[in-house]
Amino acid sequence: MAEKQLRWGILGAARVNEKLLPAIVEAANAELIAIASRRPGAAAEVLQKLAPQQTAVETLDDPEALLSHPNIDAIYLPMSNEEHAEWALKAINHGKHVLIEKPMALTVADIDAIEAAAKANNVTVMEGFMYIFHPQHEHVRQLINDGKVGDVRTVKTAFAFPMKPARMYRIDRDINDGGGAMWDIGPYAIHTARLWFDNEPVAAMAMAKLNDSGADVSLSGVFDFADGKFAHFEMSFEHARRSEYEIIGTKGGIKCHTVWQPETEEATISWWNENEEQTVSIPKANHFNLEIEYFSDCILEGKAPKLTLADARNNCAAICAALASVREGKKIHLSG
Repeated sequence: MAEKQLRWGILGAARVNEKLLPAIVEAANAELIAIASRRPGAAAEVLQKLAPQQTAVETLDDPEALLSHPNIDAIYLPMSNEEHAEWALKAINHGKHVLIEKPMALTVADIDAIEAAAKANNVTVMEGFMYIFHPQHEHVRQLINDGKVGDVRTVKTAFAFPMKPARMYRIDRDINDGGGAMWDIGPYAIHTARLWFDNEPVAAMAMAKLNDSGADVSLSGVFDFADGKFAHFEMSFEHARRSEYEIIGTKGGIKCHTVWQPETEEATISWWNENEEQTVSIPKANHFNLEIEYFSDCILEGKAPKLTLADARNNCAAICAALASVREGKKIHLSG
Protein backbone atom coordinates (compact mmCIF):
# COMPACT_ATOMS: atom_id res chain seq x y z
CA MET A 1 0.00 0.00 0.00
CA ALA A 2 1.25 3.48 -0.84
CA GLU A 3 2.21 5.78 2.00
CA LYS A 4 -0.37 8.32 0.81
CA GLN A 5 -3.71 7.57 -0.81
CA LEU A 6 -6.24 9.79 -2.53
CA ARG A 7 -9.74 9.10 -1.26
CA TRP A 8 -12.22 8.70 -4.13
CA GLY A 9 -15.96 8.86 -4.64
CA ILE A 10 -17.75 7.79 -7.83
CA LEU A 11 -20.70 9.93 -8.94
CA GLY A 12 -22.89 7.70 -11.10
CA ALA A 13 -23.43 4.05 -11.97
CA ALA A 14 -22.45 4.27 -15.66
CA ARG A 15 -21.09 1.34 -17.69
CA VAL A 16 -17.61 2.85 -17.76
CA ASN A 17 -17.36 1.95 -14.06
CA GLU A 18 -16.56 -1.55 -15.27
CA LYS A 19 -13.11 -0.16 -16.07
CA LEU A 20 -12.72 2.76 -13.67
CA LEU A 21 -14.01 1.28 -10.42
CA PRO A 22 -11.49 -1.62 -10.47
CA ALA A 23 -8.79 0.89 -11.43
CA ILE A 24 -9.46 2.93 -8.29
CA VAL A 25 -9.58 -0.20 -6.14
CA GLU A 26 -6.32 -1.55 -7.57
CA ALA A 27 -4.29 1.68 -7.49
CA ALA A 28 -1.80 1.72 -4.62
CA ASN A 29 -2.21 5.49 -4.23
CA ALA A 30 -6.03 5.49 -4.26
CA GLU A 31 -8.83 4.36 -1.96
CA LEU A 32 -12.49 4.04 -2.95
CA ILE A 33 -14.68 5.50 -0.22
CA ALA A 34 -18.17 5.65 -1.73
CA ILE A 35 -20.34 5.34 -4.85
CA ALA A 36 -23.56 7.29 -5.41
CA SER A 37 -26.39 7.10 -7.93
CA ARG A 38 -29.85 8.65 -8.16
CA ARG A 39 -31.30 5.28 -9.08
CA PRO A 40 -32.23 3.48 -5.87
CA GLY A 41 -29.97 0.50 -5.33
CA ALA A 42 -27.84 1.15 -8.43
CA ALA A 43 -24.69 2.05 -6.51
CA ALA A 44 -24.94 -1.07 -4.37
CA GLU A 45 -25.54 -3.16 -7.49
CA VAL A 46 -22.43 -1.76 -9.20
CA LEU A 47 -20.25 -2.42 -6.20
CA GLN A 48 -21.56 -5.96 -5.79
CA LYS A 49 -20.92 -6.68 -9.45
CA LEU A 50 -17.48 -5.11 -9.81
CA ALA A 51 -15.85 -5.23 -6.39
CA PRO A 52 -17.88 -7.34 -3.92
CA GLN A 53 -14.84 -7.74 -1.69
CA GLN A 54 -14.84 -3.99 -0.98
CA THR A 55 -17.25 -4.25 1.92
CA ALA A 56 -16.14 -0.96 3.50
CA VAL A 57 -17.19 1.12 0.47
CA GLU A 58 -20.37 3.12 1.08
CA THR A 59 -23.19 2.99 -1.47
CA LEU A 60 -25.45 6.01 -1.60
CA ASP A 61 -28.72 6.79 -3.36
CA ASP A 62 -28.13 10.53 -2.99
CA PRO A 63 -25.42 12.15 -5.16
CA GLU A 64 -25.46 15.28 -3.01
CA ALA A 65 -24.40 13.16 -0.03
CA LEU A 66 -21.34 12.05 -1.97
CA LEU A 67 -20.36 15.63 -2.77
CA SER A 68 -20.51 16.68 0.87
CA HIS A 69 -18.84 13.52 2.17
CA PRO A 70 -16.06 14.62 4.55
CA ASN A 71 -13.77 11.67 3.79
CA ILE A 72 -13.67 12.10 -0.01
CA ASP A 73 -10.91 14.08 -1.72
CA ALA A 74 -11.70 13.43 -5.40
CA ILE A 75 -14.74 12.63 -7.50
CA TYR A 76 -14.85 10.52 -10.63
CA LEU A 77 -17.80 11.79 -12.72
CA PRO A 78 -19.17 9.43 -15.40
CA MET A 79 -22.72 10.82 -15.66
CA SER A 80 -24.48 11.65 -18.94
CA ASN A 81 -22.60 14.03 -21.24
CA GLU A 82 -25.04 16.90 -20.72
CA GLU A 83 -24.72 16.62 -16.93
CA HIS A 84 -20.94 16.82 -16.66
CA ALA A 85 -20.63 20.59 -16.26
CA GLU A 86 -23.46 20.90 -13.72
CA TRP A 87 -22.19 18.16 -11.44
CA ALA A 88 -18.54 19.04 -11.88
CA LEU A 89 -19.28 22.56 -10.67
CA LYS A 90 -21.16 21.15 -7.68
CA ALA A 91 -18.25 18.88 -6.79
CA ILE A 92 -15.70 21.67 -7.24
CA ASN A 93 -17.72 24.02 -5.04
CA HIS A 94 -17.64 21.32 -2.35
CA GLY A 95 -13.84 21.46 -2.56
CA LYS A 96 -13.42 18.16 -4.40
CA HIS A 97 -10.91 17.41 -7.13
CA VAL A 98 -12.69 16.04 -10.19
CA LEU A 99 -11.83 13.57 -12.95
CA ILE A 100 -14.56 14.13 -15.56
CA GLU A 101 -15.35 11.48 -18.12
CA LYS A 102 -15.09 12.90 -21.64
CA PRO A 103 -16.47 15.24 -22.81
CA MET A 104 -15.74 17.65 -19.98
CA ALA A 105 -18.68 19.78 -21.11
CA LEU A 106 -20.80 20.58 -24.15
CA THR A 107 -19.79 24.23 -24.40
CA VAL A 108 -16.61 26.25 -24.07
CA ALA A 109 -18.42 28.59 -21.69
CA ASP A 110 -19.05 25.68 -19.32
CA ILE A 111 -15.35 24.75 -19.35
CA ASP A 112 -14.46 28.38 -18.62
CA ALA A 113 -16.84 28.24 -15.64
CA ILE A 114 -15.25 24.97 -14.45
CA GLU A 115 -11.79 26.52 -14.71
CA ALA A 116 -12.83 29.61 -12.75
CA ALA A 117 -14.43 27.49 -10.04
CA ALA A 118 -11.40 25.20 -9.83
CA LYS A 119 -9.11 28.18 -9.31
CA ALA A 120 -11.42 29.71 -6.71
CA ASN A 121 -11.60 26.44 -4.76
CA ASN A 122 -7.96 25.44 -5.30
CA VAL A 123 -8.81 22.04 -6.75
CA THR A 124 -7.60 20.08 -9.77
CA VAL A 125 -9.90 19.09 -12.64
CA MET A 126 -8.97 16.81 -15.56
CA GLU A 127 -10.81 15.40 -18.57
CA GLY A 128 -10.79 11.60 -18.61
CA PHE A 129 -8.89 10.76 -21.79
CA MET A 130 -7.55 7.50 -20.42
CA TYR A 131 -6.01 6.45 -23.76
CA ILE A 132 -3.26 9.06 -23.48
CA PHE A 133 -1.68 7.15 -20.60
CA HIS A 134 -0.96 4.04 -22.66
CA PRO A 135 2.78 3.88 -23.47
CA GLN A 136 2.12 3.27 -27.19
CA HIS A 137 1.45 6.96 -27.72
CA GLU A 138 4.75 7.96 -26.13
CA HIS A 139 6.37 5.57 -28.61
CA VAL A 140 4.62 7.41 -31.45
CA ARG A 141 5.78 10.73 -30.02
CA GLN A 142 9.36 9.48 -29.87
CA LEU A 143 9.23 8.36 -33.51
CA ILE A 144 8.13 11.86 -34.50
CA ASN A 145 10.75 13.52 -32.29
CA ASP A 146 13.41 11.27 -33.82
CA GLY A 147 12.46 12.54 -37.27
CA LYS A 148 11.36 9.14 -38.57
CA VAL A 149 8.44 10.59 -40.58
CA GLY A 150 9.55 14.19 -41.01
CA ASP A 151 7.14 17.05 -40.31
CA VAL A 152 3.56 16.00 -39.55
CA ARG A 153 1.22 17.11 -42.33
CA THR A 154 -1.92 14.96 -42.02
CA VAL A 155 -3.60 12.96 -39.26
CA LYS A 156 -6.48 10.56 -39.88
CA THR A 157 -8.57 9.27 -36.98
CA ALA A 158 -11.45 6.78 -36.98
CA PHE A 159 -13.59 5.67 -34.04
CA ALA A 160 -16.61 3.46 -34.62
CA PHE A 161 -18.58 0.41 -33.58
CA PRO A 162 -21.99 -0.98 -34.59
CA MET A 163 -24.71 0.14 -32.20
CA LYS A 164 -26.19 -2.56 -29.96
CA PRO A 165 -29.70 -2.36 -28.44
CA ALA A 166 -28.28 -1.94 -24.93
CA ARG A 167 -26.49 1.22 -26.04
CA MET A 168 -29.37 3.02 -27.71
CA TYR A 169 -29.31 5.60 -24.90
CA ARG A 170 -26.33 7.11 -26.71
CA ILE A 171 -28.51 8.31 -29.59
CA ASP A 172 -31.90 8.96 -27.95
CA ARG A 173 -31.52 12.75 -27.80
CA ASP A 174 -30.41 15.68 -29.94
CA ILE A 175 -26.78 16.63 -30.47
CA ASN A 176 -27.43 19.84 -28.53
CA ASP A 177 -28.47 17.71 -25.55
CA GLY A 178 -25.37 15.53 -25.62
CA GLY A 179 -26.64 12.73 -27.85
CA GLY A 180 -24.93 11.13 -30.82
CA ALA A 181 -21.58 9.80 -31.92
CA MET A 182 -19.65 13.07 -31.74
CA TRP A 183 -20.27 13.64 -28.04
CA ASP A 184 -19.90 9.94 -27.21
CA ILE A 185 -16.85 8.65 -29.10
CA GLY A 186 -16.01 11.78 -31.09
CA PRO A 187 -14.01 13.45 -28.29
CA TYR A 188 -11.37 10.73 -28.73
CA ALA A 189 -11.25 11.20 -32.50
CA ILE A 190 -10.94 14.96 -32.14
CA HIS A 191 -8.33 14.69 -29.38
CA THR A 192 -6.15 12.28 -31.34
CA ALA A 193 -6.53 14.53 -34.40
CA ARG A 194 -5.23 17.53 -32.42
CA LEU A 195 -2.57 15.69 -30.46
CA TRP A 196 0.13 15.63 -33.14
CA PHE A 197 0.09 19.27 -34.23
CA ASP A 198 1.79 22.22 -32.53
CA ASN A 199 -1.19 24.51 -33.14
CA GLU A 200 -4.98 24.37 -32.96
CA PRO A 201 -7.25 24.09 -36.03
CA VAL A 202 -8.25 27.31 -37.76
CA ALA A 203 -11.31 25.90 -39.57
CA ALA A 204 -13.60 22.86 -39.66
CA MET A 205 -15.89 21.22 -42.19
CA ALA A 206 -18.10 18.23 -41.38
CA MET A 207 -21.11 16.22 -42.53
CA ALA A 208 -23.34 13.86 -40.58
CA LYS A 209 -26.25 11.46 -40.74
CA LEU A 210 -28.83 12.34 -38.09
CA ASN A 211 -31.54 10.06 -36.70
CA ASP A 212 -35.10 11.02 -35.77
CA SER A 213 -33.91 12.22 -32.36
CA GLY A 214 -31.48 14.67 -33.94
CA ALA A 215 -28.44 12.64 -32.89
CA ASP A 216 -25.58 11.96 -35.27
CA VAL A 217 -25.13 8.24 -35.91
CA SER A 218 -22.24 8.89 -38.32
CA LEU A 219 -20.11 12.00 -38.72
CA SER A 220 -17.03 12.77 -40.78
CA GLY A 221 -15.01 15.87 -41.45
CA VAL A 222 -11.71 17.68 -41.66
CA PHE A 223 -9.83 20.29 -39.66
CA ASP A 224 -7.55 22.82 -41.31
CA PHE A 225 -4.46 23.44 -39.18
CA ALA A 226 -3.11 25.99 -41.71
CA ASP A 227 0.01 25.75 -43.87
CA GLY A 228 -1.28 22.64 -45.66
CA LYS A 229 -1.78 20.60 -42.47
CA PHE A 230 -5.05 18.72 -42.08
CA ALA A 231 -6.78 16.23 -39.80
CA HIS A 232 -9.50 13.92 -41.09
CA PHE A 233 -11.87 12.47 -38.51
CA GLU A 234 -14.81 10.12 -38.48
CA MET A 235 -16.99 8.49 -35.86
CA SER A 236 -19.95 6.19 -36.34
CA PHE A 237 -22.37 3.77 -34.72
CA GLU A 238 -22.99 2.19 -38.14
CA HIS A 239 -19.45 1.09 -39.05
CA ALA A 240 -17.44 -1.97 -38.11
CA ARG A 241 -15.36 -1.45 -34.99
CA ARG A 242 -12.41 0.88 -35.55
CA SER A 243 -10.18 2.65 -33.04
CA GLU A 244 -7.15 3.98 -34.85
CA TYR A 245 -5.16 6.92 -36.08
CA GLU A 246 -2.60 7.42 -38.83
CA ILE A 247 0.00 10.18 -39.05
CA ILE A 248 1.50 11.18 -42.40
CA GLY A 249 4.62 13.32 -42.48
CA THR A 250 6.92 14.70 -45.12
CA LYS A 251 9.11 11.56 -45.02
CA GLY A 252 6.81 8.72 -43.92
CA GLY A 253 3.92 7.63 -41.75
CA ILE A 254 2.86 6.01 -38.47
CA LYS A 255 -0.23 3.99 -37.63
CA CYS A 256 -1.66 3.25 -34.19
CA HIS A 257 -3.83 0.21 -34.83
CA THR A 258 -5.89 0.22 -31.61
CA VAL A 259 -6.20 3.38 -29.56
CA TRP A 260 -8.53 1.85 -26.95
CA GLN A 261 -6.04 -0.94 -26.45
CA PRO A 262 -7.36 -3.87 -24.31
CA GLU A 263 -5.23 -4.35 -21.21
CA THR A 264 -4.90 -8.04 -22.07
CA GLU A 265 -3.16 -7.42 -25.41
CA GLU A 266 0.07 -5.92 -26.64
CA ALA A 267 -0.29 -2.79 -28.75
CA THR A 268 0.96 -2.54 -32.33
CA ILE A 269 2.54 0.51 -33.92
CA SER A 270 3.54 0.47 -37.61
CA TRP A 271 5.76 3.07 -39.21
CA TRP A 272 7.59 3.58 -42.48
CA ASN A 273 9.70 6.00 -44.46
CA GLU A 274 11.66 5.80 -47.70
CA ASN A 275 14.49 3.91 -46.00
CA GLU A 276 12.81 1.49 -43.59
CA GLU A 277 9.55 -0.04 -42.43
CA GLN A 278 8.82 -1.50 -39.00
CA THR A 279 5.99 -2.91 -36.91
CA VAL A 280 6.61 -2.67 -33.17
CA SER A 281 4.83 -4.39 -30.28
CA ILE A 282 4.28 -2.33 -27.14
CA PRO A 283 3.92 -4.22 -23.83
CA LYS A 284 0.49 -4.73 -22.28
CA ALA A 285 -0.79 -1.82 -20.19
CA ASN A 286 -4.10 -0.84 -18.61
CA HIS A 287 -4.65 2.81 -19.48
CA PHE A 288 -7.55 3.12 -17.00
CA ASN A 289 -5.32 2.03 -14.14
CA LEU A 290 -2.54 4.32 -15.31
CA GLU A 291 -4.97 7.25 -15.51
CA ILE A 292 -6.17 6.78 -11.93
CA GLU A 293 -2.64 6.37 -10.61
CA TYR A 294 -1.51 9.46 -12.52
CA PHE A 295 -4.38 11.71 -11.40
CA SER A 296 -4.07 10.52 -7.80
CA ASP A 297 -0.34 11.25 -7.88
CA CYS A 298 -0.96 14.74 -9.29
CA ILE A 299 -3.24 15.58 -6.35
CA LEU A 300 -1.08 13.96 -3.68
CA GLU A 301 2.11 15.59 -4.97
CA GLY A 302 0.56 18.93 -5.93
CA LYS A 303 1.43 18.58 -9.63
CA ALA A 304 -0.55 20.00 -12.54
CA PRO A 305 -1.90 17.26 -14.87
CA LYS A 306 -0.66 17.08 -18.45
CA LEU A 307 -4.28 17.03 -19.66
CA THR A 308 -4.92 20.70 -18.96
CA LEU A 309 -8.14 22.68 -18.85
CA ALA A 310 -6.83 24.63 -21.85
CA ASP A 311 -6.63 21.34 -23.74
CA ALA A 312 -10.20 20.49 -22.70
CA ARG A 313 -11.35 23.91 -23.84
CA ASN A 314 -9.62 23.55 -27.23
CA ASN A 315 -11.07 20.07 -27.76
CA CYS A 316 -14.55 21.35 -27.01
CA ALA A 317 -14.07 24.32 -29.34
CA ALA A 318 -13.03 21.99 -32.16
CA ILE A 319 -16.02 19.69 -31.56
CA CYS A 320 -18.41 22.63 -31.50
CA ALA A 321 -16.94 23.98 -34.75
CA ALA A 322 -17.44 20.62 -36.46
CA LEU A 323 -21.04 20.44 -35.22
CA ALA A 324 -21.66 24.00 -36.36
CA SER A 325 -20.43 22.98 -39.81
CA VAL A 326 -22.92 20.10 -39.83
CA ARG A 327 -25.70 22.42 -38.75
CA GLU A 328 -24.90 25.26 -41.14
CA GLY A 329 -23.56 23.27 -44.08
CA LYS A 330 -20.41 25.34 -44.49
CA LYS A 331 -16.83 25.76 -43.33
CA ILE A 332 -16.56 27.17 -39.83
CA HIS A 333 -13.61 29.30 -38.78
CA LEU A 334 -12.30 28.95 -35.25
CA SER A 335 -11.18 31.97 -33.30
CA GLY A 336 -7.62 31.99 -32.04
